[in-house]
Amino acid sequence: MHALIIGAAGMVGRKLTDRLTGGARLQGAAVDRLSLVDVITPDAPEGFSGSVQCLQADLSDAGTADKLVAKRPDVIFHFAAIVSGEAEKDFEKGYRINLDGTRALFEAIRHANLADGYRPRVVFASSIAVVGAPLPYPIPDDFHTTPLTSYGTQKAICELLLSDYSRHGFFDGIGIRLPTICIRPGKPNAAASGFFSNILREPLVGQEAVLPVPETIRHWHTSPRSAVGFMLHAADIDLDLVGPRRNLSMPGLSATVGEQIEALRRVAGEKAVALIRREPDAMITKMCEGWAPGFEANRARSLGFTTEDSFDAIIQAHIEDELEGVS
Repeated sequence: MHALIIGAAGMVGRKLTDRLTGGARLQGAAVDRLSLVDVITPDAPEGFSGSVQCLQADLSDAGTADKLVAKRPDVIFHFAAIVSGEAEKDFEKGYRINLDGTRALFEAIRHANLADGYRPRVVFASSIAVVGAPLPYPIPDDFHTTPLTSYGTQKAICELLLSDYSRHGFFDGIGIRLPTICIRPGKPNAAASGFFSNILREPLVGQEAVLPVPETIRHWHTSPRSAVGFMLHAADIDLDLVGPRRNLSMPGLSATVGEQIEALRRVAGEKAVALIRREPDAMITKMCEGWAPGFEANRARSLGFTTEDSFDAIIQAHIEDELEGVS
């Protein structure tokens, strides 16, 4: 089984690589070949007994997608993207990476399919940013796409392309609308939603964090651990059960910023909460007010996708996975 991970140097890509290296199977078969691709060279996983290729490449560059598809991977995980805040500030870059790169991949697979019948499973990392205010709460599975950001618009277009290329039989695609992933390990990034992780991650290790929005902001979350679980399940699921609507809103946890902070207080105490510094940012607050507060996610749940049921559990997962069980 050959797995290609595009965006392998990113957080979820790295954790998916770790799971596959650790023995996770795809479609009932052991993974004996990994192709890891990103704009920076991904690190080769330790302890993997199969063959690994780590490539530095930009999917939006001419010819890159054709070279990746030429190796005929069985399962393709596509994470590569410019995050929300950067896509909003750099219009051209956002569309080049988030839309043009994805279309190039889909076209490369289509040409391979026409040449020799190649038909891989494609697992596309989409986003809840494909919907925008005004929104009901919870948001039903059949709610129309109403993005209010360039990032959300780019992901929504890719969702439509994925469904259409799958309908034509060029590949077996499934789009996973990931909730905001919290707590993201590492350092803050350019995502406008980054503060959701920052206000928990930094205080857990004794560092200050900035909160740019009111505590009343409500949003939809899942952990990195669950996000990887979504992608693995998507690679294995019987797509006949999914049907023609190939893009699924994943289950998550709806919480206000204030509820996040209360969970931090329960897990790590008042000393950690005191490290959160409030610095209102009107632009980020305006963006957040248009974001999804929570989804029904009934289709995904019925198909076996699962996540944490409390923010305490999300924080504890971070402590176990990133802090060696100590906060």
